[in-house]
Amino acid sequence: DNAMLTQTDPGTPMGELFRRFWMPAMLADELPGADCPPVRLRLLGENLVGFRDTDGNVGVLDAYCPHRGAPLFFGRNEDCGLRCVYHGWKFDVHGACVDIPNVPEGDTYKHKVRIKSYPIIEKAGLIWVYMGIEDKQPPFYQFEWLETPDSHRFMQKLIVNCNYFQSMEGDFDASHAPFLHRTLDNNASNLSARIRENALTYEDVMPTYVLEDTAYGNIFGAVRKQADGNQFVGVTHWIMPCFTTPGASPKVLQMNFRVPVDDEHTMHYRVRYDLNGPLSERELWENRHGGFLFPEVIPGTFTPVANKSNDYRIDRLMQRNYSYTGIKSFPIQDLAMIEDQWGPIADRTREHLVSSDEAIIRVRRNMLKAAKDLEQGIEPPLLHSPEAARVLPDRMVLPPEADVAEALRPHAEARP
Repeated sequence: DNAMLTQTDPGTPMGELFRRFWMPAMLADELPGADCPPVRLRLLGENLVGFRDTDGNVGVLDAYCPHRGAPLFFGRNEDCGLRCVYHGWKFDVHGACVDIPNVPEGDTYKHKVRIKSYPIIEKAGLIWVYMGIEDKQPPFYQFEWLETPDSHRFMQKLIVNCNYFQSMEGDFDASHAPFLHRTLDNNASNLSARIRENALTYEDVMPTYVLEDTAYGNIFGAVRKQADGNQFVGVTHWIMPCFTTPGASPKVLQMNFRVPVDDEHTMHYRVRYDLNGPLSERELWENRHGGFLFPEVIPGTFTPVANKSNDYRIDRLMQRNYSYTGIKSFPIQDLAMIEDQWGPIADRTREHLVSSDEAIIRVRRNMLKAAKDLEQGIEPPLLHSPEAARVLPDRMVLPPEADVAEALRPHAEARP
């Protein structure tokens, strides 16, 4: 089952499940203008190339020219097509060969040649791609943040050097936060913790869970007891196959998505957004410079400056006097834990799971079930009802006697 859970190459059960959904392929500003340089892409174990043509349309094609396999990354992006510099063959954004200039039969033979291309949608600062069966293409997502102006959201993309699932499962592991993400002053000096205004997350180290299956995946309630006896409930969603909604605050919301590059690498997109108005100057400054939720990256890459090669810049003095980990930012703290869990693909036969892992176990089972069902022709309901995932994270304070499961159910209903 671990192989089925973690392998996403073409022809694998989980790879076929992912291919039935729209996936982010790149940030839109990676292709900043018409006829700009093409971009190398790797997604679900496939090597691809992305480009924006003269008319501003985006194409995502096989990385290699179908003539003799030359890499199209080096191609000329001109006159509404990407031209291979090896022999001049040219392809449009739909994969049609529009010119074969090196042979007399080129004008007729070009109609017999196509390169693999994938449908794209450009939306909310991202280029989304559909890599599945052509006549099974689903309607697009209806996440509310997709409709917000650019000023209402902030996004970052990071490369994570491990399998997508071990990158994702921390988002429904509420018990790690009061250890991995705390400071010794209970996060009083942590800018991002002030945004969240949720000190109890770091005080109660033994949350309990209430879990419900939904049409889109799962809803989780992480329940912590307050000093007055009331129940503090953090509401998180897992939206199939790789979207999560952690870290709710009264104002700024968040969604994470972990897109498999291949079995040992993941692209982690994190978007923070406000549905009611532009992000404030303070919020933007904290996102750009605070470093707690959006770490500094090496210029020209999506690799964090603090990474495995430099031990994530752990500071043992800071660990002794200020931070539980000695590592500065939340995402980097996570990377230090997940990029080498018995390697880039965790050996789950060696785990000793406990009650705090209940949500992780549930999502694993549901992912495996969805992949096995698809092999039998049973499609995930979300493919046909994208509005079902129009949900938001939240937090609630309930009286001691309240039924948390009952209180969760309205949060699993699609918002208008």
